Amino acid sequence: MKDNVIDKRIADLMIKCGFGTLICPIEPVSGGFMHRMYKVKTDSGIYAVKHLNPEVMRREGVHDNYERAEKIESLLEKQDIPIVPALAVHGKKMQNIDESYFYIFRWQDGHITGWNHISKEKSTTVGNILGRIHAIAPRNIPHEEPELSNIPWQKYVQRAEDEKNEIASVLSDNLQLLINAEKELNTARASLPDILCISNGDMDPKNVMWDKGNPWVIDLECLDYGNPISHALQLALQWSGITTCNMDIEKMTAFFDGYLAAYDNGFRAYSSVFGVAYTWVEWLEYSIQRSLGTCIDEAEQSLGISEVRNTIRRISYIQSMETEIRKALDSRLPDMKSR
Repeated sequence: MKDNVIDKRIADLMIKCGFGTLICPIEPVSGGFMHRMYKVKTDSGIYAVKHLNPEVMRREGVHDNYERAEKIESLLEKQDIPIVPALAVHGKKMQNIDESYFYIFRWQDGHITGWNHISKEKSTTVGNILGRIHAIAPRNIPHEEPELSNIPWQKYVQRAEDEKNEIASVLSDNLQLLINAEKELNTARASLPDILCISNGDMDPKNVMWDKGNPWVIDLECLDYGNPISHALQLALQWSGITTCNMDIEKMTAFFDGYLAAYDNGFRAYSSVFGVAYTWVEWLEYSIQRSLGTCIDEAEQSLGISEVRNTIRRISYIQSMETEIRKALDSRLPDMKSR
């Protein structure tokens, strides 16, 4: 969508929602890899406006997912979890104008901690926030067979080769790595204990802002009910450097320190379900699809190609660190129970 079109829609949106008239040009700001974020100044204040990806919004069931996330967001507000919630207008958080969907937020001052500048203290703090979320309403559930990943790797390789897309070679060269990673992911999912809780599996470093040392969790569209073991392990790894292929075991330990202080269900066999770390294969599939043209413009396709390369490198790094991380999970977590 061209900038002048989206600018006009945002300007109309702010007036329609009662948030005032623009007094400055709309500024694109860095955000996640899926949606686009803008800084908007009106005569009533400063706002962050998120334009939800049109391709995502056309998926089956996506509006139900967002509605569920909004209800959970309201629960977190009541529990004083430090979040930046979307603003509601006439009881609705998601706004629609000309079939474009938006969320509007009060502008939150602060900064995102760079992936390579995460401290053990911040890892502990975020682990504690996740623990507080998981502690709101956890429950044991009857056993159900998990939804397993089933990605047609060979078909993607063939399509990329047929289209002479630049991701063809990196997919072909790493085909066995990806098949093995997906197999480990599915094995781990089938081994997870039968527990369900409120969770935020997207609470990685780019989605936590720090203002004068205080954390504020942003980008809450992924709030849902999920398995606390899976989400705790994945986020502990992200806050300890797995995303940038620079793992620090001490930061992983610090994350679990904070987490277990807020929520401890007694589970310690995290090494036995380490395969959930390979959830990255599902992000890889989404990036492959964007690389092959399932996107809104060339900029998003280019981002998809970049993420294919980055994610495969990350999966390869996780495999190289697997033995060391499993050993640390086995040797370090039991000691935390008595802390």
